[in-house]
Amino acid sequence: MKILIDTHIFLWMLSCPEKINNKRRYELESPANEVLLSAMSIAELMIKSSIGKIKIEFDPLEMMKKMQIDVLDFSGIHAVALGKLPFHHKDPFDRMIIVQALVNKVALMSDDSRFLKYNCKII
Repeated sequence: MKILIDTHIFLWMLSCPEKINNKRRYELESPANEVLLSAMSIAELMIKSSIGKIKIEFDPLEMMKKMQIDVLDFSGIHAVALGKLPFHHKDPFDRMIIVQALVNKVALMSDDSRFLKYNCKII
C-alpha cells in the first residue's frame, strides 16, 4: 500500500515518534508499504522555516532518503483537481496533500480530523 503522510507525521517521525501510535508505526515500518511525502509538505516546511514559524535544521530530502520516504510531486493534474475539492479545510497545504491522495488513490496518514470529511482513505 502507498501511504502519503501529512507534514506533522513526518516531523513526528523525526523528533517525537512516541506520538505515532503502534498501528500507524507498523504501517510506516512495513516493507510492504511505500511511504510518500508530498512536495507540498517540503514547501510548507521551508516556508514556515524562512518566516521563523518553525526551526528546520536538516535537509528534508536527505532525511527522507535516510528514512526511505519518497517524494510525491505536485502536478498540474493535482492543481486542476483543487478546483473541485470541497472547502471542508482552508489550509492550502493540507488541501494540496488531500487532493494528491485522492488523485493518486493512496492512503493518507494524518491526525487532522478535518481530513475525514474528504473521500479518501485515512490511516
